[in-house]
Amino acid sequence: MNTRKQSDRSHPRSSPWIIDTTLRDGEQAPGVAFTPGEKKAIASALAGCRVDELEIGYPAISSEERTSISDIARLHLPLRLTSWARARESDIEQAARCATEGIHISFPLSELYLHLMQKDIAWVLRQVPAMIGIARKHFDFVSIGAQDATRTPAKTLQAFILTAWRSGADRVRIADTVGISTPVQLMQTIPDLKSAAPVTLEFHAHNDLGMATANAFSAIEAGCEAVSVSVNGLGERAGNAALEELALALKLSGHHECHIRTDLLGDLCNMVAQASGRTIEPQKPITGSAAFLHESGIHCNALMKNPLSYQPFLPQEVGRASFDFVIGKHSGSAAIQHILASNGITVNRTEASGLLDPVRRAAGSNKRNLTAEEVTTLYHQYIRNKKERQ
Repeated sequence: MNTRKQSDRSHPRSSPWIIDTTLRDGEQAPGVAFTPGEKKAIASALAGCRVDELEIGYPAISSEERTSISDIARLHLPLRLTSWARARESDIEQAARCATEGIHISFPLSELYLHLMQKDIAWVLRQVPAMIGIARKHFDFVSIGAQDATRTPAKTLQAFILTAWRSGADRVRIADTVGISTPVQLMQTIPDLKSAAPVTLEFHAHNDLGMATANAFSAIEAGCEAVSVSVNGLGERAGNAALEELALALKLSGHHECHIRTDLLGDLCNMVAQASGRTIEPQKPITGSAAFLHESGIHCNALMKNPLSYQPFLPQEVGRASFDFVIGKHSGSAAIQHILASNGITVNRTEASGLLDPVRRAAGSNKRNLTAEEVTTLYHQYIRNKKERQ
């Protein structure tokens, strides 16, 4: 079990508690279905990356789901495992058979969600202590969640938090269920929610407006002790906050500890991409193939002098071998020298400059970068032949 235990009465941490929900919320992404073997491999890899907690599934969905969760529990990984449940006794009882240490119980809270379920806030505030009481018979750790919290009136949300804390909840999840929050809003609202009760707060972000990772980081800055994320940001609709993005943001912040093994994140992200059938786009932050790829002549020249000049961190920090240059219409002579040298051809700056026009014409005509072989061919056409004629 993870020795870095999270207390329900703890003060804000300098090292945020990271909950990964790839195997629960991530698998709810349309068309994604992990095999039992893939789930165990992903869980083990996440443990190796030193994630604090895994939300590994929704037991009430099927007997197959319960078997998969139980199989992961039997791995005895060095982190907390939690199951997800609705605010129903039957959900909690089914989760109890899976032998996870913790459970997360989700409640509808916004006026819209309560209307859809034909409930009211009075029902919620009655059910919170009842569900926590049932969960306490089976679980060491109980988390309570507010669905659609960011569309819920502040007073309602504060009453929910206070009731959860008084009823013995270890943590309360503030869910931005449809991804409408912004960093500025969270910096304003989280301190008010923290004042409602001394319970650990978790923020759960969705990426509908492209701000999930920024929101997760801002929630931590505002006082949330825990956040939930997923590998590659995998999740419903536009996804969740991405584990790999948040980990590097924390690492570079200068005032948060990052206990995640970021050097293992590349392999983890590739594993989840393959299992989910969701390709990592080239421009994806941290793990995309273009994340450490450079074309601009000004950038390449500076990078050869100092690799941090146009990169926020070194590729090795996320398990990548090195940055790389490509030759295109924006390239400069230094990059051309570098590419030719990799093919065993040494040219001086003047000779490399003489290749700039033909390189840029070829790249523009082909509407793509040039390969090292194509650059070498241009060298033979424009530089070597000229030398031989002299």
